[in-house]
Amino acid sequence: MIMKFNTKETEERMQKSVNAYESNLSSIRASQANAAIVSKVTFEYYGAPTKLVDMASVTVTDPKTLTIAPYDRSTLKAMVKAIQASDIGINPADDGSVIRLVFPPLTEDRRRELAKQIQKMGEEARVAIRNIRRDANDTIKKLKKDGEMTEDEQKAGEKAVQDLTDKFVKTVDTVTSAKERKS
Repeated sequence: MIMKFNTKETEERMQKSVNAYESNLSSIRASQANAAIVSKVTFEYYGAPTKLVDMASVTVTDPKTLTIAPYDRSTLKAMVKAIQASDIGINPADDGSVIRLVFPPLTEDRRRELAKQIQKMGEEARVAIRNIRRDANDTIKKLKKDGEMTEDEQKAGEKAVQDLTDKFVKTVDTVTSAKERKS
């Protein structure tokens, strides 16, 4: 019998989980300025929620300063309010034409808090990967039960899924430890 289970979809789903985790990590504020920190900030523009990065030039002027230059100066006040309402934790300074975010040095307490946040996000990514493994194994067991797969194929499929799980969990662990060192 031909094995009817393909691990490609499982691998793609696990990769998407890792990508989402990395994207979420980029929005965590460490001690250095990073344009990704404002990537999820939205504000009201002509009645529609609009991403700040779509309406402004965001540049890192030095390691501690992020400069946001709106394309339309009339949006400056709305952008400032959106930044203040976000969970960035930095008070924006606006001079009428640009917004500056100055990143203070991290305190030891804040560093520990960031490490806990990074660990929590890492565990959530690992759980997501394990859930994908469970779904794949359920599919394999169903194929075996329906007679579309032999027992040897089932064992091979489950081993392939476990190997993928181990690979992606290791990737999450590597990304987590790298981010902790940076913060």
